[in-house]
This record gives sequence, C-alpha cells and structure tokens, in this order.
Amino acid sequence: MIVEVAVDSATGGGAAARGGADRIELCQDLAAGGLTPSLGLLDTVRDSVRIPIVAMVRPRPGDFLYDRAEFATMLRDIGHLRSAGAAGIVTGVLLANGHVDRERLGELLAAAAPLPVTFHRAFDVAAEPLAALATLHELGVARVLTSGQARDAVAGAAAIAACVRAARPGLSVMAGAGVRDTNVRELVAATGVREVHLSATAWQQSGMTFRRADVPMGATAPVDEFALRATDAEHVARVVAALRR
Repeated sequence: MIVEVAVDSATGGGAAARGGADRIELCQDLAAGGLTPSLGLLDTVRDSVRIPIVAMVRPRPGDFLYDRAEFATMLRDIGHLRSAGAAGIVTGVLLANGHVDRERLGELLAAAAPLPVTFHRAFDVAAEPLAALATLHELGVARVLTSGQARDAVAGAAAIAACVRAARPGLSVMAGAGVRDTNVRELVAATGVREVHLSATAWQQSGMTFRRADVPMGATAPVDEFALRATDAEHVARVVAALRR
C-alpha cells in the first residue's frame, strides 16, 4: 500500500515524512484544493525529506477549464518543477462539456516527460468517469486521484471500486478525500485500491500575540485569520499503522 500525503508547507512535508508517508503531493493553498507550489517550497521540502515529491500544477482555484494564458503558465510550471527535482506532476484539464481535454492533457504529459503524471480530482467533476478513465490510459497517465465523484472517498467507494475494475494495467486508481485511520482499512477492502491520499489536516493557532481581527487578507473572510492549517504527523502515522496491520 502507498500512502500519499498532500502538504502545502515545508513543515507539513516534514510531518508527512515523520508519520511514515510513502510520497508527498506538494501544493500551495490546500484550503483551495491545492495550487502550484513555488520552486522555493519544493527546494526546501526536498532538502528535508527523503521520499518522492510530486508537484501540483494548477494555476488557480475553481474549475479546470483554462484560458490560453493559464494553460501556457501550466506548461512553464511543469518545466520549472521538473528541472527543480519534482518526482512527478499532478494536474488535470477538462473541456467545457466535462470531458477530459485530450489535446491539452497530451501537451502537459509531453512537457512532464519522463516524469509520471497523476490526473487529480478534476476527474471527480468529469462528465463520464469511465470514458475519462479510458482516455487517461490511452494518453499514458500513471495515476488518477478520485473520491468516486462523491463528497469523500467513503461515500464514493462503490464508484472507486468500479474504476479499479475498469482501469487497465499501467493506470493506478488512488482513493482520496476524507481518508482517516478510522476508515482506511474498510475503504481499501471495499475499493481494491493500492494507494490512498490524505492531507491529515490539523489546525493550530498563530503565534501572533497582537491581533487585528477585523482586517481579512482575502476577498472572502476566513473563519479565523489566525488559524493555520498544518499537517498532523500522528494522523499520518495512524493511517500507515492501520494499513500495515
């Protein structure tokens, strides 16, 4: 079993590794579903861990229908991340009708080569998942991350199992969203996946003693500007231990 942990900080990368993760998915802003990380962040995490790091390439939050400038940015980001030592790329593109954008995904794969590419949870908002799965295999995608087109992987377990049965050799199906130590064994048994993905999110309070609470930093005010997302190493360790039993 492979345990992949999504992190958006250097501290989180260290926590994932200490918890026993097999692989890190490196992002910025996991609260937005994960965006392309900076090269500085990739360098820092690579200096601190000895497990593979795959890098998200997603230029903005929201849907997976990108304009020309956004797509050009994605291609450049892949080149930079590959040169900076990423072990793989995590990305996804859709057409307006909800189908996989075959042409653009092919370009992304070519830019990433020879690195393996994971198609992220854009798959979970694709119009026809089994058709999308066939397209990913034809193009040479190594892995697809999915919650079974549901809110979380437990709710989507039957659909994930269908994807596992339909996936051809060379394309791995990885279950993600809501994976915890309390459900991971049952999820694996129900779906047949050999890889799971989690963020092991914990919240910790900022060290700021002076706080101006009425000045949010984003367009939408967060619940608490001084609550910081962190990766819980103990949560990761519990998931790993549950799978090793």
